[in-house]
Amino acid sequence: MKKNALGRSELIVSEIGLGCMSLGTEEQQAIRIIDEALDAGVNFLDTADLYDGGRNEEIVGKALRGKRDKVILATKVGNRRIEGQEGWVWDASKSYILSAVKRSLQRLGTDYIDLYQLHGGTIEDRIDETIEAFEQLKQEGVIREYGISSIRPNVIREYAARSSIVSVMNQYSIVDRRAEEEVLDLLHQQQISVIARGPLASGALASQRQPQKAVLDYELPALIELREQLEHISPNLTQLAIRYSLSHPAVAVAIPGARTSEQLQQNLAAAQLPPLTDEQIGAIRQVSRANRYTAHR
Repeated sequence: MKKNALGRSELIVSEIGLGCMSLGTEEQQAIRIIDEALDAGVNFLDTADLYDGGRNEEIVGKALRGKRDKVILATKVGNRRIEGQEGWVWDASKSYILSAVKRSLQRLGTDYIDLYQLHGGTIEDRIDETIEAFEQLKQEGVIREYGISSIRPNVIREYAARSSIVSVMNQYSIVDRRAEEEVLDLLHQQQISVIARGPLASGALASQRQPQKAVLDYELPALIELREQLEHISPNLTQLAIRYSLSHPAVAVAIPGARTSEQLQQNLAAAQLPPLTDEQIGAIRQVSRANRYTAHR
């Protein structure tokens, strides 16, 4: 599988990674999918302390026993559970990040994290304090690099200008092209890599599934029509969608999720295909919508 550097770092990641959020909590099945992905050349796994209340990190950690050195392991921080209170609260404070990383390390069964990511962020955060926390963890060797997971252009611009992030995880797919206008070129110019999440738009662009609901700017009839138009460009929609998310030079890795072995194999087949041609990219952009950021400013 083709591999790319993550930003200016020494982290070298497979162009297709595994988004672990969709693995579920059935441990043995999840571990089998991770093993299968690793055997196929995937070396980038993305999880978060938020997923299944930390259970996802535990499962990923078990899957990596004896294999830790073969994987670029990414997780996230910022969503805090307060005992006795429903749900999560946002906390990007230095003190919380420095405490939360210890719990992630314990769940993952490792003494370091390759890529530690802020799981969101707003322009009202004390951004310098957040950066200070990540820089301290990097100096201590607890993390190798850090990045952010955000779809807020104003937040992305601040971290690009003020920190040494190596990556921004951002939604990017044929049906969610918002990053093209404000984010991708900026990050490419600054040698910060994009981790493209949601390349299949929660299955809306998967070959083997028929969409059941609207996504972003597409009501269900429009989404079905788009799929039909895309299938004229390539009969395998899954692979076309993943290759589109990899088509911008800012993107180092796409992280489709997979709940079954069949879904994983469909995703991984995209690695066997050449990059899309300029003609294919143009055709995709002609039939899809150039979305714009409106909320999340």
